[in-house]
Amino acid sequence: MKLGVLTGGGDCPGLNAAIRAVVRRAVSLNIGIDGILEGWKGLLTSHFRPLDIASVSGILPMGGTILGTTRINPLKTPEMKRKVIENFRRSPLDGVLAIGGEGTMRVSYAFHKAGIPTIGIPKTIDNDLWGTDVTIGFDTAVQIATDAIDRLHTTAESHHRVMIVEVMGRHTGWIAACAGIAGGGDAILIPEVPFSLNHLIRLLKQRASRGKNFSIIVVSEDARLYEGVGRKKKILKTPTKKDEYGDIKLGGIGMLLARELQKRTSFEIRVTELGHVQRGGTPTAYDRILATRLGVEAVNLAHSGKFGRMVGIQGNKIISLPLQQVVKKIKTVDPAFYKLAEVFFG
Repeated sequence: MKLGVLTGGGDCPGLNAAIRAVVRRAVSLNIGIDGILEGWKGLLTSHFRPLDIASVSGILPMGGTILGTTRINPLKTPEMKRKVIENFRRSPLDGVLAIGGEGTMRVSYAFHKAGIPTIGIPKTIDNDLWGTDVTIGFDTAVQIATDAIDRLHTTAESHHRVMIVEVMGRHTGWIAACAGIAGGGDAILIPEVPFSLNHLIRLLKQRASRGKNFSIIVVSEDARLYEGVGRKKKILKTPTKKDEYGDIKLGGIGMLLARELQKRTSFEIRVTELGHVQRGGTPTAYDRILATRLGVEAVNLAHSGKFGRMVGIQGNKIISLPLQQVVKKIKTVDPAFYKLAEVFFG
């Protein structure tokens, strides 16, 4: 048997740990392993690289991915899809292990149905993949965001400012909710729970009346804010574009929120958009261990001929489930978890 492994979509901490685990387990089972370079683009161009123990030595703590990655969507045209299938059939590969997020899992499922045996390994800082409690990269992203909030607390208090911290997350608020709770956010705005601008202003004034002349607002990039009351209310959202997969590209809600608050209050406001810093750097110990466990299990599944599945973690148990189930929905923030955060608002 020979397998190919790729990293698709955006990079995140823990990808190299997963690649290392895949290679080490494959070698132990006498399975050949090739790295498919630059995500799905590598199957469009037949750009492979043989991997062995030496090639993954020392990469465990490294951020990014030694295989490179792109956001190219190989399903964008029938010709691209056909080219990938043809190249796979000409290659020595018996299957593909795809490390990626929601878009990568959708593509993996489509190619599995088209005759390419695939297994998904979940990574995304957004933690929005259904069927797994945690994805590779999420823990590190939360830690980075929490560290940033901790640092902003000191300057916010010193200058009596309202600090808005915009974090990633796409259509779910996992990073905002977790980092906001861990960092002591005074308000946390997430896509799952539209938030009243008037209520947010009341929270800020309530803090000021208690002598707290600073506040930290953690806002997820797809958060929605109600403006006004009754029939006149509308939702404030940032303008959006679409990526290769047709998914909405987000960002800018922090500045929009700052403008609206400055129109209505006298608070001094600053915005920090963490952006891609959340996806960079050294993975936490948890992400290294999770990536290692998932990578090993993915090879075990391939060795047993169980393709068309995604590995994941539920509780502390490594599981797998059909890709068909994974691609039907996303995992959103539990309302009960958000209610926990609300206890500390204001």
